[in-house]
Amino acid sequence: MFGRAPRRSDNSKYYEILGVSKTASQDEIKKAYKKSAIKNHPDKGGDPEKFKELAHAYEVLSDPEKKEIYDQYGEDALKEGMGGSGDFHSPFDIFESFFGGAFSGGSSSYGRKKQGEDVMHSLKVSLEDLYKGTTRKLSLSRNILCPKCKGKGSKSGASGRCYGCQGTGMRIVKRQIAPGMVQQMRHVCTECKGTGEVISERDRCTQCKGNKVVQEKKVLQVRVDKGMKHGQKIVYPGEADEAPDTVTGDIIFVVQQKEHPKFKRKMDDLYVEHSLTLTEAVCGFQFVLTHLDGRQLLIKSNPGEVIKPDQYKAINDEGMPDYRRPFMKGRLYIHFNVEFPESGSLSPETCKALKTILSPNPVKQLPDMELDECEETTLYDVNIEQEMRQKEYQRRQEAYDEDDDDDDDEPTMHRMACNQQ
Repeated sequence: MFGRAPRRSDNSKYYEILGVSKTASQDEIKKAYKKSAIKNHPDKGGDPEKFKELAHAYEVLSDPEKKEIYDQYGEDALKEGMGGSGDFHSPFDIFESFFGGAFSGGSSSYGRKKQGEDVMHSLKVSLEDLYKGTTRKLSLSRNILCPKCKGKGSKSGASGRCYGCQGTGMRIVKRQIAPGMVQQMRHVCTECKGTGEVISERDRCTQCKGNKVVQEKKVLQVRVDKGMKHGQKIVYPGEADEAPDTVTGDIIFVVQQKEHPKFKRKMDDLYVEHSLTLTEAVCGFQFVLTHLDGRQLLIKSNPGEVIKPDQYKAINDEGMPDYRRPFMKGRLYIHFNVEFPESGSLSPETCKALKTILSPNPVKQLPDMELDECEETTLYDVNIEQEMRQKEYQRRQEAYDEDDDDDDDEPTMHRMACNQQ
């Protein structure tokens, strides 16, 4: 009861492993573990030893009793049995319990299924479709486990070890490159094609011919949501090629925005160029702009307003929809170019004629029927350089926040609607 107090030892190692301070909250500890554990999971090509260290550190720091002992006496006190057993649980059990079983799989070297590869596809989408949202039907082929032999490859469900590679799937070939120097090279076994097992010809499944998988065609209905951005990923979990003893990877579509002949996109804002004659710039203008969803916008100047060359005007809520909140939109910027007379000087006769050219009301008139189909808009003066600086600052801030919350926001995932072809 009054025994010797435990010797103090290092009490900062686990915090350093997780990359958090000693004053970190439980939420910060969880977030740090989640981010590093996913990155270092053996199935994703991570370091198994690092993965194990992360699990040990998290197991201690997430337990209030163990954390208190560790903070006061260090790692040796836990190994000596204070706060319960000094043994640690399996790092994979901790990882899976943390994710509630949502992550399955593990390295085959740990007696678990290996992770299948993800399949990436480019999805070219017009700016109109990104503005309105759309659904694409795409026909894809993939491998699935043979339904007849259930991925065994044989009628009996049995297979034998390949004698060519002794069940390893790899063969070592020795080659002499110089007197007394021999080079060893590893190659995939040609007899078993790297599987490490062989199936007798008589016992091979008649449907897959012993390959264990067959091809299947499916139609994916890929939903492109309003406001999606270039490079954004649409993920269909577990829909890639199937293989025996393998956790099926994902099919990932990467949005590729096509160039638009009229509109340019920057984040959630749209930009369009429009040229005015000198008369229109000085005395007023109006024109109709067809938007990405087909609506007709009536763009006109205010009475007595003069438009300068290289001037910008903005229309609120006519930009791109926000991906997470499509009811909110950016701004539509109109960049005005003013066309001046091509000659560098004007003759006295031309100057005299300007009074006629610059008449009191030279605004181009549009047919009443066309005007009835247009939506009225309001143009706002903007300082484009200042706005660009603000938007760049906002973009960097959002990128910083997204990086900080990297693992809190999962990729866009959709269920797959499949129709057999």
